[in-house]
Amino acid sequence: MDESLLTIISLICLVTGFFGSFLPVLPGTVLSWVGLLLFKYTSYADYGWPTLIFCGLIVILVQVVNYILPAYGSKKFGGSRAGIIGASLGLLVGIIFAPFGFISIIIAPFLGAFLGEYIFQKRGQKEAFKAAFGTFVGFILSTGISMLVSLAFLVFVMWKLSSNANWNWI
Repeated sequence: MDESLLTIISLICLVTGFFGSFLPVLPGTVLSWVGLLLFKYTSYADYGWPTLIFCGLIVILVQVVNYILPAYGSKKFGGSRAGIIGASLGLLVGIIFAPFGFISIIIAPFLGAFLGEYIFQKRGQKEAFKAAFGTFVGFILSTGISMLVSLAFLVFVMWKLSSNANWNWI
């Protein structure tokens, strides 16, 4: 495969992986790792399998944390599965309405968790708010960790590309 094409596909995987770190329909950190893997087969990459294996272990750890943190936050504050599902659906709604402000991506998961607890678990407003807060905190922390890892992989590859003074990969 042409090296330029491989580099572009790698960058597409890395950028898509970054967006996938906060879009629940895309496996963000996994796509970012695939971007690192593809980039390894270009002449611009000077890292080997130990680096890829280390990054792969980080991705596995992040995937586990992505399942544990929202559930832990929810359980710690008395939440349920309905709150976690509500937060995920709320994020999707927030992304749809993101042109109205980035804040919708933050408020919508909380509101989704609250509605999941209030409507489907039949909790009072105070209990639903508390559970939604726990779910929201866990959800935001896990999303933030995924974003940081995906961004680190993207910055790492861009740094490797920028060290090529000729920029002949374009």
